[in-house]
Order: sequence, then structure tokens, then C-alpha cells
Amino acid sequence: MPKRLNNWGDSVDPDNDIYNTSDNDSFSDVLNRARLSRRGFLKGSSSFAAASMLGMGLAFLADAVNPEGQVATATSRPNLSFRPISKSIADTLTVPEGYTASVLIATGDPLKSNVTPYKNDGTDNDFDVRVGDHHDGMHYFGLNQPGNGWDPNNSNRALLCVNHEVCEDLGFVHPNGPTDYGTDSTAARPTIEIDKEVAAHGVTVVEIAKQGSTYQVNRNSRYNRRVTAATPCEISGPARRSSMMATAFSPRGEQTRGTLNNCAHGYTPWGTYLTCEENWAGYFHRREEDTARTAKEVASFKRYGVGNATSGRYNWSRAGAPDNTDLYRRWDASKTGNSANQDFRNVANTFGWVVEIDPFNPNAAPKKRTAIGRFAHEGCWAAPAVAGQPLVFYSGDDARNEYIYKFVSNEAWNPRDARRGMAAGDKYLDSGVLYAAKFNDDGTGEWLPLTLSNPSIANYADYAFADEADVLINARLAADAVGATKMDRPEWGGVNPVNGDVYMTMTNSVSGSSGRGSKTPLDAANPRYYADEKNSRVSQGNVNGHIIRWREAGGNHTARTFNWDIYLFGAQADAGSDVNLSGLTNENDFSSPDGLWFSTAVPGLLWIQTDDGAYTDVTNCMMLAALPGAVGDGGAKMVTSKAVPSNGDADQTVRTYVGQSVTPMTLSRFLVGPRDCEITGITESPDGKTIFVNIQHPGENSDSVTDPAQFTSHWPDGGTARPRSATVVITRNDGGRIAI
Repeated sequence: MPKRLNNWGDSVDPDNDIYNTSDNDSFSDVLNRARLSRRGFLKGSSSFAAASMLGMGLAFLADAVNPEGQVATATSRPNLSFRPISKSIADTLTVPEGYTASVLIATGDPLKSNVTPYKNDGTDNDFDVRVGDHHDGMHYFGLNQPGNGWDPNNSNRALLCVNHEVCEDLGFVHPNGPTDYGTDSTAARPTIEIDKEVAAHGVTVVEIAKQGSTYQVNRNSRYNRRVTAATPCEISGPARRSSMMATAFSPRGEQTRGTLNNCAHGYTPWGTYLTCEENWAGYFHRREEDTARTAKEVASFKRYGVGNATSGRYNWSRAGAPDNTDLYRRWDASKTGNSANQDFRNVANTFGWVVEIDPFNPNAAPKKRTAIGRFAHEGCWAAPAVAGQPLVFYSGDDARNEYIYKFVSNEAWNPRDARRGMAAGDKYLDSGVLYAAKFNDDGTGEWLPLTLSNPSIANYADYAFADEADVLINARLAADAVGATKMDRPEWGGVNPVNGDVYMTMTNSVSGSSGRGSKTPLDAANPRYYADEKNSRVSQGNVNGHIIRWREAGGNHTARTFNWDIYLFGAQADAGSDVNLSGLTNENDFSSPDGLWFSTAVPGLLWIQTDDGAYTDVTNCMMLAALPGAVGDGGAKMVTSKAVPSNGDADQTVRTYVGQSVTPMTLSRFLVGPRDCEITGITESPDGKTIFVNIQHPGENSDSVTDPAQFTSHWPDGGTARPRSATVVITRNDGGRIAI
């Protein structure tokens, strides 16, 4: 996640903000109590004995269809064939010997043949026809030979959907940086800057075709387009026409304008793209006394982090006269009219959703699928579709002390719907049950339904839910009500196509006043509190992050119970045994796992991407290839942390469960990015011979947008150029499949 600047110009990560003040159990509250022994964990209440774990892979593959409608096939475990690359702080993109990486699209590149080349000096203003900024999640949709529909097996021609999380806060898209910018500014901003920033957010859809050993953009394609923070979107599902969604733009609560802070993504078995709205709450102007709003409105604002003395991250609502129309005033969430259809008091409720886009139908409006709940959606990952069973999608709420969610459709999957586009989305994504995860003290877990039929929600003392729409609009409050388990920044997730295990990254939790090990105690799932020094500055907490995984009961993703353990801990190779719990070496040590993605072309191959600030004095952010085992393949371990504040500043020993130790044969560093970047977003061609990787915000910590000597990166253009985010194409020089 890119940083924002606080009042003093310091870099601040909005993912570290905490808005969960509920009394729900954190893992510590659950797991500081008695735990089963390792033997008891394996015997468990959900019948996941060791023998069934070993045998589940083939049973899973026999029935499973991946989210693109392809039948998964059993395969022997692959081997990593590349030589791990070294850590690096050079301003370059490094891949293994025998591989080639080339830039496909970068910020500002034209999407149409009649658009001028990007000058990269801040003077280009037409981002509605250019590639957006801050590339993030993305997906490859094969295009059939006639060029009029989806072909999940075509490796020669495709539509690439790419998220654009933010517009660079430093302002490289402007000639001299932004004007009157930031949460504290009350001055009017130039509309030419606002329009550019709004258009740089969202999603790019672009047609690509294989040319020789790489891919090129088809700038004459009718499919090329942008979905931006100004694009009209339909509100779909239970919250459609709710009075809580009514605005001056859509008095009946049926539409809104724009999607933004599009972080990770997902995709459906019917060939549509899911883009997910993460740190949306910081975009809104709101300057009013809380007494101007109802108690429920104030509770919702506070739970989601919409303050009452802010101009919003970009100050978009303050366009100068005569341009201060609803196109700009819509970013003001204050109560300014006599009713909700006269102002935008409810506008924040129209963001925070999973948004479905049909890349093959430029005329189809994006739809915000409200049945999946409203929170800081990192992404939305489908479990393999099984004919005759409901569809399942997993999501993480990317903030400290937030929750993991699962959506289960009411309708059972019918493979005949695989070519129905948005109509299939109406069928499967507009009705279902949203669940929040609770991790029990015996190594099992349960999914808690977020519906008014749950007495914990219907009778919740802290917030009176009016109806099911209210429950979904305020999914965080509903999860508080049922007692879901607080987690450390749940980010990217994925389902292992070999055995069905579900993985989710916990990027890190550096302790502030409410961080892990400070106010939030340690526990078996978050067992580390330690000091890490970088450039004479000490951070404390779970500095390097980890990856959690679970297995649903019976291998059925619709199940209400599961077993869990921790797959992998980030750490420096030379860290002590209470920090380096996974046995990392110089070939594979890393910090702050963020992106996570399973290959479908090579079942069992997992890619891990980092978004780090702790280890960047040693190495830039990176991507690793992994061959994980299964839940329960490791063992118990006692971890001791020194002088833990949440433990009265006394040492604390926690019993945790760690996956099987890794080796360079099962986890190896494949890519290191340029300076100050985040590695995020990955997809592949169906034949597994090409991967596409996003490099976000190189040069983020530059001190100037006009003086090249003060840029920390000049990637990808080199020389004295301003840095740009970009999508790169990576292939093997011998034409083989990537990594194996």
C-alpha cells in the first residue's frame, strides 16, 4: 500500500490505522488459553487426521474446477528450477539468469492509437485514455480467436485488467506536484489537477497479443478503456435502493460515481473481473460537529475511519468556482442539505465494495456487489467452482485488528452460466451469506453468519441494525457483534488448487499505541514481538509479517468450520530462532508479505510479493516462488519475546504452530524490484510460459518531483526520468514454463 503524508510531511501507511475498538477476542484472548497438543490438533473435531490430509489432494482435484472454468488435474509436485537471485538495493528490476523481463504498460502510456506518447513531465492531462497510476492487482482473460469473447485457454491474445490503487501522493503526474493538497487543506484546488488524479485511479482494460516471445498492446482494440473514480457504477444486491445509499446523484440509492483505491482483485468462473476498494475512507471531506449526525451515523463513521475534521486525502471536494459542481461536491460527506437526496452525506456508504467489471462488454456498467459486504477490501478470491454447490469468495479487511470474511452464494453453480457475463454476477453475487471468521482456542475455527437472523446481530447493544442492507453496509460492526477474531492486517489470499487450503497474508504489525504486543496481546497466531533497527530507527512488534492458512472441514469451502496453522514467517536470515521461525536463508529471507497468488498453469506453485519498509536498507521489495505443503505439516514451537508491553513489560512465551520449515528448493527469491517500489499483482498466460508482474510506486520516497537528482528511482525509463509504475512481462529464454 502506498503511503500518504501526515501534517509534518512524514510517510504514513493508512493500513496501520486502527478503528476497531470492540471488545472482541484477538488471537491472544483466544489462544493464551489452553490449546490442544499437536496430536490433538491433527485428530481434531473436523476429522482432519493426518491420513485424510495426505489423501485430500486427489479427492479435491477430482471434483474441482478453478475459477476460470478449467478442470484442475492431479499432478506431481513441481520443482523450482531457477537459481535464487540475491537481495539488492539497486535501481533496477532483477530476475534469474535465463529469464527476460520487459515493460508492457507504464503509468500514462496511451490506450488508443490516436493518443500522443506520454511525456512524463506532468503536462499530460487525458488519463481517461491512458494507463492509470499505481498498478496493483490484475488478471489475464484469454480472448477467443474471433475476438468477441472469453477463451480461458488462449495464451496468444487476451484482455488484461489492471488495478490502479492511487495517484502518486508526491505528484509525479503534475508538472510541479499537487496544489493545496492533503487532509488539512481548506483551499480550492485546480480542477485540472483533480480531474487528472480522479482519472488516474480505477482500472485499465487493455488488449494484448503475443509477439514473438513477449506481448504487445493492441492500441486499436475496441476493448481498451478506463474505469475511473468518475465512472458511473450500479449499486447491486441487498443495499440497492437502501435509504443509506441515497445521494443527490442517485436519490433512490441505485448508482454512484467511481471506484477508487483499487487494491487487489478477483475473478469469476464466468469471466468477469472483481476490483476491490481498500482505503476508500480517507478520500472524503467532512467538516462538521458529530452532533449534526445521528448516533448510528457517527458510530459508522468512526468504525470506518471517516473523520469530522478532514478535507480528504486529495481535497477533491474543493474545486474552485465556477467549477464546484456535484462532480466535485460528491466527495463531501458532510450534511449540507435538508435531506439525503440534496447532498452527499451518504456518499461514503457507496464505497468499500467489491466491484464487478465485464472486460468483454465495454457498454456494461460496473456493479458494486453489496452482498459481499463493505470494508477495506484487499481482494476477493474465489474457491474452485464445483457444479451443484454454492460459490465461495474469501476477502480480507486490510487494517490492523480487522477480520477475515467469506461469502457463500445462495445459488448453486451451474457450468452453463460460464458465458453469461454480468447476468451470472446478478445470479451468484447478489444473494448469499457473508461470514466472519472466529479462530478457536483448539486450532479449529468457525464462520459466523452476518445476518439479522443471528441473535448476536439482532440484539447488538452498540448498534441497532435496521435491516440486512444495514448489516452489509456496516459489516465491520456486524462482525464486532458476532465476536469475530481480530487479525493483523489481512491482505491477499488464495486457494491452493492442489489441496484446497486457503492462504492469507498478514503483512506486519509494527506496534503503536494499539499495535500487536502493545495494547493487542501476543498469541499463538501472532507470537512475535521483537525489535528491528533500520537506519538507527527501531521498530517493534511483528515487524516482518507472516502467512496464515486454513483447511475447511471436509475439504468443502462452504463448510462452517475449519482447522488452521501458520505457513510462513517473514524474517531476516540472520535473525534469532524466536524470529526466524521458518528457517529462512539468504536465498529466501523476506519481510512483509503482501501479494499472494497460486498459479493455475502449474498447480501447487505459489507466488509471494512484498510491500516492505523494514528490510529495505538491505534489499528492495521482492517476489518469491514457493511450493507449500499442507495445513498441519509442521509442528509446535515455543516462542519467547522480551519485555512485551501488553504483558506488563515482562517476557512472554507463546506456543505456536509453524508449517514445515522451508528450504531453497521450496521457497526461493525470483525477483527484486527497483528502489522504493512495492511488488504487487501477478497473473499468467494459460500455458504458464509468461507471467505479468506489477511494480508499484518506484521512487516513492523521492524528495522532489522536479529535481532528478532528488529522485530515489528513475525506473523504468532510466536516465533522469521521473519514475513510473508499470506492468512487466517475464518469460524464460528457452520458452519453458516459469519457475519450474
